[in-house]
Amino acid sequence: MSVFGRFPPRLQEAVVARLGWSSLRPVQEQAGEALLSGANAVILAPTAGGKTEAAIFPVLANLVEDQSRSVAAIYVAPIKALLNNQSARLDLYTEMVGLRRCVWHGDTSAAERRRFLTDPTDLLMTTPESLEVMLISPRVDADALFADLRFVVVDEIHALAGTDRGAHLISVLERLNRRSRHDVQRIGLSATVGNPAVILDWLSGTSARAGLVVSPKAEPRSRELRVIYRPALEALAGVAAKVARGGKSLFFCQTRAVTEAVAEQMQRLGTSTFVHHSAVSKEERELAEERFHSDGDACIVCTSTLELGIDVGDLDLVLQADAPATVGSFLQRMGRTGRRAGQSANTTFLCENPDAVLQAVAVIELAKAGWVESIRVNDRCWPVLIHQIIALALEANGLGIEDIWRVLHGVPDFRGIKREEFDRLIGWMCRERWFFVASGRLTVGPETERQFGRRNFMEIYSVFSSPQSYAVQSADGRPLGSLNQDFVDRLVEGVSCFLLSGRAWAVAQVHHDDRRIVVAPAPRGKQPTWGGFLPQFLGFELCQKILEILCSDQTYRYLTPSAQEAVQTRREEMADLLDGRVGGVALDDDEIRWWTFAGGAVNSTLRYALGALQPDWTITADNFLVRIREEGMSGRGFLALLDRLQDGAVWEDSALWDEASASLPGYRLSKFQPLMPPWVEREVLSAYLFDPETARAWLSNSERRAPE
Repeated sequence: MSVFGRFPPRLQEAVVARLGWSSLRPVQEQAGEALLSGANAVILAPTAGGKTEAAIFPVLANLVEDQSRSVAAIYVAPIKALLNNQSARLDLYTEMVGLRRCVWHGDTSAAERRRFLTDPTDLLMTTPESLEVMLISPRVDADALFADLRFVVVDEIHALAGTDRGAHLISVLERLNRRSRHDVQRIGLSATVGNPAVILDWLSGTSARAGLVVSPKAEPRSRELRVIYRPALEALAGVAAKVARGGKSLFFCQTRAVTEAVAEQMQRLGTSTFVHHSAVSKEERELAEERFHSDGDACIVCTSTLELGIDVGDLDLVLQADAPATVGSFLQRMGRTGRRAGQSANTTFLCENPDAVLQAVAVIELAKAGWVESIRVNDRCWPVLIHQIIALALEANGLGIEDIWRVLHGVPDFRGIKREEFDRLIGWMCRERWFFVASGRLTVGPETERQFGRRNFMEIYSVFSSPQSYAVQSADGRPLGSLNQDFVDRLVEGVSCFLLSGRAWAVAQVHHDDRRIVVAPAPRGKQPTWGGFLPQFLGFELCQKILEILCSDQTYRYLTPSAQEAVQTRREEMADLLDGRVGGVALDDDEIRWWTFAGGAVNSTLRYALGALQPDWTITADNFLVRIREEGMSGRGFLALLDRLQDGAVWEDSALWDEASASLPGYRLSKFQPLMPPWVEREVLSAYLFDPETARAWLSNSERRAPE
């Protein structure tokens, strides 16, 4: 019997009569087989490929035949905007079979929340943070609310797996699973992931269900790719305005500042332009989405906020400033186009420098070869373990240490942490007054109260924090967005102007008491800045592909003449230096430049390992290059040190790596960093900045030659 034939009659009739469908897509057939058999699943399909229905229809089939009096299914999305975007669709699907859904996130009104708690819906649409709110809040009877929970659907799972937010989500799902009388069935949705079996194992956690990856063979799609080189941002904006004219497009930029600058230039050139990034107010973003739907000729200039599956309607073009950092991002973004019959998926890269051209070519060529990044799940996720200890202590108003360990040790993201390490962490946090033990129960201490206790521990609901920011609003109080404090500190009332939402604003008033800026329209503005905490690394495989491109003579038909010339110029500049297998080394004026093309994490590993072996050297590193300065630097001395790095004993020398970790800068990795003992903080920093496994493998497969 077909999957459709196994659906209850009410769902069959609704799919045919309300949706007008005559058949299911292959991904929906295969997913239906897996889910109706009771398996956990990761479902892979391109954007607009029918993944949502592949997951939701089998869930609805179960709920129609055995309706619940409480929440029976949860749909989790990484961002509120995706929940809002999917709300109407899931409202239709539940309503057409006599069920109900509720959306709960940070913008949901108190009245809507009370209504839901009084009369729970069958399907709850929410975020990981809002689930945490429900578990901690004394106003929510979580035991009753989730007693009949049967399904959890996680959309855009690749955006969560391998991150602190993903570890938080799985922790919360394990806590929900303990409240349900079912082994909750877990379903992940994604368009792009390189290792779906690993992600399935991570999502399944302690579930005893079988697991299946649903990934039907994709039908070939025509693609149109173009890489344009213009060595100035203004020139790129001019090309974008010309290319985007006459259709609907998304223009992805790597930073919010570039987004604002490009949008202003395009508006000056007469293009109907909207801006979409995380510092633009919710009202402005929703207005952009709404006007974009109705405007037949418009461009949304955005960051990765529109990379996920938010539906902004049929698109004609995707534009990309420079190149994304991953193949997965490129495929997600290109997948927003080519949905209409006869239309090709497309991306036009607009590159400001030759290195961006090379990165664009590398991303395209890896995608053409069918390669996409794998997601590495961290099984020693200390920041979220600390977060969950606090959350459990608050949830139960004190909980036994053994009970906390029992809840958390099965979470995949904590499996690498041994019980003695957990006990050592608890002991340190108690000595530092973050917790105390009373009558055998771990309870939040005075330091935790002081740091996180404001507004009833609202800070605990999220595992990440944002820099201090000021709200920007018009004179009539309309929210426009936010700016970081370090940028605000340089503003002068009545003088300064800046860009936000693609428009220029003059500063009328800065209210430091309630962190608010009142603005008025201005003729010109400057790019704002938004701070970050950590260096952004490119991956090993991507950087190695760039090296391969530099060492080849291949031409690429998607490069415009200026872009091809930029590639050729870089090839000629490095022709005598690089080897396609190992990169190259050059010695000049007491400086060695080691062109590894090994990616940010490997080069960072090499930098700190060399620094531990040779403390007198001044060493810096980026994604492609390790630079070493020392008076009287010799090539032979450098090669001798590389020989030591190729010795396996160095990589097993814990004292050396302790020394390397101790020299790391004090990056802000987590808002829970104050609760980390020094040894944990060093490990967390090292996990982000080091990749010794890849570095060691790369060194062992490389042949060395003396610097010239």
